[in-house]
Amino acid sequence: MDKKRLVLIILFILATIGIALLLYWVFFAGKIGPQPISEEQPSGEVEFPEAEEGALTRPTVGPSQQLPLTDGVAPGVQVAPAAQEESKLKRIVEDQVTGARVDSNNAVSFYNELDGRFYRVDAGGNMQQLSDTIFYNVENVVWAQQNNAAVLEYPDGSNIYYNFDSGEQVTLPKHWEDFSFSRQADQIAAKSIGLSPDNRWLVTTNVSGSNIQLVEPLGENADKVIVDWSPNRQVVALSRTGDPLGADRQQVLFVGLNGENFPAIVVEGRGLETKWSPTGNQLLYSVYSARTDFKPELWIVNADPQTMGTNRRVLNLNTWSDKCAFAGERTVYCAVPTELDAGSGFSPALADGTPDRLMKIDVLTGAQIEVPLSESHVVDSISVDEKTQTVYFTDKQQPGLFRVSL
Repeated sequence: MDKKRLVLIILFILATIGIALLLYWVFFAGKIGPQPISEEQPSGEVEFPEAEEGALTRPTVGPSQQLPLTDGVAPGVQVAPAAQEESKLKRIVEDQVTGARVDSNNAVSFYNELDGRFYRVDAGGNMQQLSDTIFYNVENVVWAQQNNAAVLEYPDGSNIYYNFDSGEQVTLPKHWEDFSFSRQADQIAAKSIGLSPDNRWLVTTNVSGSNIQLVEPLGENADKVIVDWSPNRQVVALSRTGDPLGADRQQVLFVGLNGENFPAIVVEGRGLETKWSPTGNQLLYSVYSARTDFKPELWIVNADPQTMGTNRRVLNLNTWSDKCAFAGERTVYCAVPTELDAGSGFSPALADGTPDRLMKIDVLTGAQIEVPLSESHVVDSISVDEKTQTVYFTDKQQPGLFRVSL
């Protein structure tokens, strides 16, 4: 091999090695060495994944991690809560309670089943006894709206009227049931259930147990009458004894104190449960029917004497009216089961293990807003303090009194 060809071969080999080294340096040499350290997210914060250009990727949030709505955020956008932010939901009483209700002083009064005493807790969490008296084994509490008085019902049928301000105590007849106070808390309505159907009456009495008035005979229809004194004192009870309208409709009569001939209303179903608005101008109620797979459905209707029965409308929520509470004439808060089995209207106990969503409903427009809860609850009783924008409730699955700041 001549020297010229040998030199060309050596130059080609050197050039190839040089090009290879240049390519390695350009594409790979920059990645040699320690990689940059990425800071881990602090515990409790939500880590948002990077999104491709033109697409928004949102983190997946489970049912127990619902993100709260925040002022100034566009509807539908989920926002991670600050790590130090406290939950709006808080258990303010640990023991099993009965008869929790918001009183006229914007505090919550309740019966503690553990020690047999009545207490009041204000919005700041300050608690005090309503009375030094111990009441053992109270089964149900029916509160007056305008003062600290209640009818206490016991498992053996005994009934006691008790005024926590004055200490006045009155024993009411054992054969009375389904108590309801007048708005001024000076009278009580009840069913007087005698042994004979001829001796069964809707009655009213002074809180002292005197001046008993027979309002309407009940006969064999006591189970069809709902004793529920309206806030405007016009109606003392509702009766499902109107004209027959078929299997899934019924006419409901309003019962006044003096035999007034109020217009009837027609409800689309059975299993009527009712709740008055604060003024008594509207009636919230729930019924079930074949149309709803026998699940309860919420309705509202005008109920003052001048417009009674008009503007009836469905609220498109499957729950019972006793799981709802008014916050003014226009707003209702309801605990709505996340799911209901067919036939649950017949047997509400079917929903005793089903968590509820807390919904805010504008009864004028029908608009609904969910109030996020940080944990699962099956609401038993519910009441609202309109002034402090606070919801209080008890749970069927666990003891205590819970507060949700709105």
